[in-house]
Amino acid sequence: MGCGKDFSTGNCVCDILKDIVEAQQDVVENCCVTSCERSISDLLGESDNGNGLDTVPVILYCKEGCKPFKGFGADPDDIGDMMASFFFRVKKVDDDCCAVLELLRDPHDNNPNPDNPVEQDTKPLRATGICITVDLNCFCHVTCLPAISAF
Repeated sequence: MGCGKDFSTGNCVCDILKDIVEAQQDVVENCCVTSCERSISDLLGESDNGNGLDTVPVILYCKEGCKPFKGFGADPDDIGDMMASFFFRVKKVDDDCCAVLELLRDPHDNNPNPDNPVEQDTKPLRATGICITVDLNCFCHVTCLPAISAF
């Protein structure tokens, strides 16, 4: 079974992100055991450690070179200050696989290597209020991280 089969849009990244959006709105019940399904289950409180969680952070990988995608946006308090992140909270996914993603950031910038998301501790990630719109057809892979409280 290849990527895109048995998915409603034909795009597995798009479909997973749609599932996350629905779970974050407390609508979806899932019982699978993949990493994304586990994060969704934790978010919905279907496991012991689901209390107080509101976000499934995701990392997206671009089709070209399959490298982690880094999103950029302007700080709402200081337009001249740009923020960047590899971590996102999915806000919305439409039927054409366009998604609105909110940048998640460590408020203390404790990442020892800002160009490598693997070395980032995700527990302190917080919502920034900075959103970008992306075409999910540009991505080949999504990594779901454990559910967190981002607010």
